[in-house]
Amino acid sequence: MQQKKSMGFGARGWILIFVMFTGMVSFMVFRNYPVNILSDFYGGATITGMLLTVGSIVGVVIQLILSRLFGRIKSVKRLACFIGLIAIVCAYAMCLIPIDMSIGQCSMVGLWQVLFFIENVSVTTYGVFLLSVLAGQWFPRRKGTVMGIATIAFPFANGMTGLFATSAMSPLATGNAPAVFKSFLPFLILATVGFIVCIIALTDYPEQVGAFRDNDKSLTPEVAKQMMEEEIENKRTTVWTAGHILTCREMWFAAVYCGILLIGSSGVMTQSSAIVGAFEGLNYTMVMLGVAVAGAIGSYTVGVLDTAFGTKRAMIIGMSLMIIAGILGVAAVATGAGAPLAAAMIFIALYMGASSNFSVSVSAQYWRREDFPGVFGVINPISNIFEAAGPTIIIVLIGTGGASAVMGVRTVFIFLTIIGVIGVVLMCLFSKKHIKELDDKYRAAAGKTLDDALADRK
Repeated sequence: MQQKKSMGFGARGWILIFVMFTGMVSFMVFRNYPVNILSDFYGGATITGMLLTVGSIVGVVIQLILSRLFGRIKSVKRLACFIGLIAIVCAYAMCLIPIDMSIGQCSMVGLWQVLFFIENVSVTTYGVFLLSVLAGQWFPRRKGTVMGIATIAFPFANGMTGLFATSAMSPLATGNAPAVFKSFLPFLILATVGFIVCIIALTDYPEQVGAFRDNDKSLTPEVAKQMMEEEIENKRTTVWTAGHILTCREMWFAAVYCGILLIGSSGVMTQSSAIVGAFEGLNYTMVMLGVAVAGAIGSYTVGVLDTAFGTKRAMIIGMSLMIIAGILGVAAVATGAGAPLAAAMIFIALYMGASSNFSVSVSAQYWRREDFPGVFGVINPISNIFEAAGPTIIIVLIGTGGASAVMGVRTVFIFLTIIGVIGVVLMCLFSKKHIKELDDKYRAAAGKTLDDALADRK
């Protein structure tokens, strides 16, 4: 007898969302806060920025390697826990190294820099890659909504930037060292709890704990288990090899699109203090709190649109928000008013979570479930290259204004408008029909049965 279909995520599904949230917060906090706020104590913005970029690129290389091994990796969850442990240990160690005010920097700056580099590599792989693979395996059809909730982590972390800066730097007023460990402690606790929950409560597939993919209880346990076993076998024999993925134009359209969103969100937010500070009368902390609220709303809403109307349409909407942000930012400079700039930051927040949502969603939506890890394992790292370069690009653009920070900000928002238009064009060119044609071609060549599994993807 079949069970009733459920529209919720199930208890285990919510646990997965929570773990993903903590991983994404860790990704933002332990990479961005040292560069944005504390870089002067760790060798300067140039060195810490370089460590962030190079560490991110190494993480990209690891993701590309793993994407080719998913068919042979017995447990993505166990691998995530191993790399997550490295990230947690490095995060604690970074925060515990004291700052010596007599020399104005970390007392063991070389060791800290090594730890920061390893943290960048490990938290990137754990927080936004391996946990997202689990999301695609648990919610292949509803991954848009799931990611929309989990990626609230990004605006949340950015919204806390101003409060963290105040907490960490306030001791300087009395001649004391920054309160680094105390200020990071809430995030360390959150990361630790999420990691422990991951170890105890998560599995690679929902069927392994008596749950159902997409929490679809219309399936019987027997059918669900059979589907899981077939998927594991199909991953081993997937027709979407590295060569096939890399020569698929839709993969490149999606990867570049996601990279553009990451430049327009992560890149801008790492320089949010300089951008907002260029306009007198704007309170940075209040603007960033507004970013947190708007980002949470936008992340969830874009995820719902993804599930309801289709990933391609949702991606066009997400990029349109970047174009609006760019126009508002240019208007702010033209008028000298702070309100349009604050509105521009709000619109950036609205698509901020989508920048990581769509790399998962597009991979799961337009390819088969067994092909998802391999496709995502290429799209995500390529887009992460853009993300790694984002802060540097925005810094250079701000610098074009010379002594006038406002003119540099104008260049940033003109840039956002232009790349936003490029992103919309890329998704208009994206064709699910072409992906199915390639899938049929590769399956026929491999002697596999052709079907219409990809025909109704919206």
